[in-house]
Amino acid sequence: MNYNILLINFFLAFSSFSNDIHDSFENLVVGATIGLVDLNTAKSKLFLKDFKYLTPSNEAKQTIVHPNSTTWNWSKIDKMIAFANENSLALRIHGPVSPQCSKWAKNDNRTKKELLDNMIEFMTESCKKYNNEPAIKWMDVVNETVLANGKWFGPKPGDNKWENPWLKTGFDENNFPLYILKSFEIANEFAPNISLVYNQNGGMQKPMWNKIKQSIYYLRSKGLRVNGIGWQGHLLMPSTKDFVLNIDQGIKDLSDLIDWAQKNKLDFHVTELDYLIVDKNNLESDLLHQKNIYEKIIKLLIEKSNTGLVTLNFWDVAERYKKGKGYFQSIYSKDLQPNPSYELIKNILK
Repeated sequence: MNYNILLINFFLAFSSFSNDIHDSFENLVVGATIGLVDLNTAKSKLFLKDFKYLTPSNEAKQTIVHPNSTTWNWSKIDKMIAFANENSLALRIHGPVSPQCSKWAKNDNRTKKELLDNMIEFMTESCKKYNNEPAIKWMDVVNETVLANGKWFGPKPGDNKWENPWLKTGFDENNFPLYILKSFEIANEFAPNISLVYNQNGGMQKPMWNKIKQSIYYLRSKGLRVNGIGWQGHLLMPSTKDFVLNIDQGIKDLSDLIDWAQKNKLDFHVTELDYLIVDKNNLESDLLHQKNIYEKIIKLLIEKSNTGLVTLNFWDVAERYKKGKGYFQSIYSKDLQPNPSYELIKNILK
């Protein structure tokens, strides 16, 4: 399917929506993440009030769909797709080839061949399935491939750590990771209707983004389609503290990255925006700080939407607690009351 025709049809469909927060600008699409546990709850009602763009949280990841070499379970992502279809939502698939993989894949005894065969099978079946779903507009083909220092993110001992076992599959003749190359080859062949995204976590570390840029150039040199890059944007995680503490420089770096993407005919996606608060002793002032940073990011995205497609996805819509890290803030409180960032976003996009 012609990608330009896909985008035209997509935006024509979006133009009729009149929710509080929506794609008020032709090339700016705003949405959020919820999971299967949130469907038919107060949270999903808030989501539907505001958004027409959905990223399921974990339901498409290998841990759920293909936990070992013989087991498949599509039931959870099928329910998310049904929810999208029932509510005329555009959907982004998050998770195919990433560190969020099964314990089977993380097991230290896995051979290169076992890992590569498993990855190819999982990616192939995912692409075949999702390509036939009209609601699915984007897919993160790979996710979190590079460390902040520009080195490839690889495996760790055991099966209970944040790691990327797929690097063990090896490298091609030009020392490029086979799993990234194979993932895009599969997506190009079996997902022609979906916009293909190279997604990355962290801040604006130049060694990391230089490696991502080189990777996209390399994939395209092989004749492979890469339609966009994604930045997760989990603010105040260790890898994004510099972005927050030096926000003016962070915004400039983000602006430069979007400029590079658009110059190279890539859409730009902010894929997982939230704001970490370690404790709640100064919650009110922290939420105002979140609002100020969100204002700078959103104004930049509005500006860049004049020259290319930009999407913004909030990770969850309410407070999310993660043990050992803290309280990730979105646009609603734990009790689903609007926080300062919600009002800011609502006003800006109106």
